[in-house]
Order: sequence, then C-alpha cells, then structure tokens
Amino acid sequence: MKVKKVELETILANKISEIDFSGVVHVEDRSGVIHASAHGFSNRAEAISNTADTRFGIASGCKLFTAIGICQLVENGALTFESKLSSLLDHSFPHFDKEVTVHQLLTHSSGVPDYFDEDVMDDFEELWVENPMYHMRQIENFLPLFQDQQMKFNPGEKFHYNNSGYILLGLIIEKVAGVPFTDYVEEYIFGPSQMTDSGYFSLDKLPGRTALGYIDEEDGSWRTNSYSVPIKGGADGGAYITAGDMAKLWNALMQGKLVSKEMLSKMLTPWIQTDDETDWYGYGIWIEKEADKIVKYHVMGYDPGVSFASGYYPDSELVVVIPSNKESGPHKLMFLLEEHI
Repeated sequence: MKVKKVELETILANKISEIDFSGVVHVEDRSGVIHASAHGFSNRAEAISNTADTRFGIASGCKLFTAIGICQLVENGALTFESKLSSLLDHSFPHFDKEVTVHQLLTHSSGVPDYFDEDVMDDFEELWVENPMYHMRQIENFLPLFQDQQMKFNPGEKFHYNNSGYILLGLIIEKVAGVPFTDYVEEYIFGPSQMTDSGYFSLDKLPGRTALGYIDEEDGSWRTNSYSVPIKGGADGGAYITAGDMAKLWNALMQGKLVSKEMLSKMLTPWIQTDDETDWYGYGIWIEKEADKIVKYHVMGYDPGVSFASGYYPDSELVVVIPSNKESGPHKLMFLLEEHI
C-alpha cells in the first residue's frame, strides 16, 4: 500500500463525512481485510445504523450473476455463446432480428430495445406509472415493456448498455435450467460462493438487517424507494448482498469455483469498447484498461435510492465493495481508494 493504514482510515473518514455517505466500505486483499466500516442508517425513521452485515440492494451490479449463470450453462453444453435468441425462447418478439446471439446479449451489443433506455428517459420511476412496480415479481413481467418494440440497431454493430438484454438472458437461464432465475442464482452462484446473507428479496418481505433505499429531495426531505423500483429483482438487477458476501463472490469467481479457468478467461475478455475510451465490457463485467493493460474488473449499479461500486484489481488481487442505500457516494470513495492504495 502507498499509505499506512492509519492514514487511509483518516482519508476515508474525511471523504465519508464530506459526502454524507450511507453504506459500507469493504477492502481486502490476499492477506485479509484491510478496511471495513459502516456508515449512516439502514432505517432512518427508526435510527437503525448500517453495519458490516447489513444487506444492500445493488441494482445492476448483479448483471455479473446473470453472466456467470449463462457461462455455467455453456460449460454444461446446454447452449453456446453463438446460440440464437430466436431458437432459445418461445416468446413473441415480432420485430427482433433473428440473428441476435447470446454473446451479443451478454456484451450489450444485441440492438434489442431496452425497456429503460437512458437516451430516451432519465427517470427510472416513470416506468411504473403505467406498469405498477408491485406487479414486477418475475422476469416475464418485464416483457410487455419492450418485446413489441423495434430493434435499436443491427446485432453486433456497437455497444449500447441494455437492461432488456439481461432480462432475456434470465429467461434463457430459466428455460434451459428449468428453474426460476433467482433460485438458480442462489443455488449455483451464491451457494458455492458461501454468500449466506444474500438473495433476491421482495420489497414487501425484506428480511432483517436489510437497508431501505432512500431518495433525498432538493428541499431536504426524503422518502424510501419502496414505490420506485421493481418489487423483486431479477436478471438485470435488484439482488441484495452484504459487502462481505460480494467479496466472497469475487474470490470464488477468480479462483475458478464458479466457472473453469478457461471460461473465466472468456468472461474477462474485453469483447467490446464502451462509450469510455478506457472502459471495455466482458461478460457481465466492466473492464478498465491503461495502455493495453487491464487494471480493474468492476461492476456498478444505480437505482432510485441505491448506488453500488465494486472492483477486483488483478495485479494486487485487491477487492473493493461499496454498497450504499443512497443514490450516490460509492464511486467517489472507490476513486479515493484507487489514489491511495
């Protein structure tokens, strides 16, 4: 480390206070935990503090889980990365290109319409005006939001971040594995990773030690995100994790406990360049490069009342996990850690 642990604690504490961070900061390397701290409230009304064992929603941070599930099924011979969407699902997609592949869905290059296209709308809550969020309990419930729309571009043409693509991947997992998507992830990904505190929880049945997500208004008031996100997460986002569990996921993945080393290499391949010249995308994972060298694998998530950043640094085997039950904060802390470790 570039700085001593005491200095790191001070630097972090100052930034956490400055941005009024609410969540957990967890940092570990091959020798063990370097830093773990919890801040803010998991329940503001009851003044219940966040702890290291608090469960947080991570929004799109769990697209990685979906990608791992697909890679496991490819390893089992149930499908290939070049398998066509049109041959895998029986649902009606009247305007979709028949040549869309699993690889393109994984890399956000399929061109299928996105139910939440950030080029068209910037308020996730708008989705639930005509489609009540309390109806969104299964992956299939998302299909009416996009299945009859036109393609955005030709398959494989470019990168364009796409939530619908991961909804389709979740449906593929359900069809091929023969079990509900969330059951598959909890058994074949959370289980082997020993993520005993994580899961896909329904907002109306949250277990203990789960943080409520908070939306802060400009006038200083706040509200929970209870009516702002789907009632249950799925293939494109919405799982709940503890910071320690997410670190276990990174370690299990990198140690070949979830997929083979050969398959892991495919997951971590920079398949397509994103909108940022230093960022690429693998299978369910962002990849940061500097001068053709990979310096970070990472995932992130944003929802109303949720923000999340987590990364694995291959040179040092450092793992950073920063979940928050507010709409911002984790990336500022991650960048600070990168400057000093």
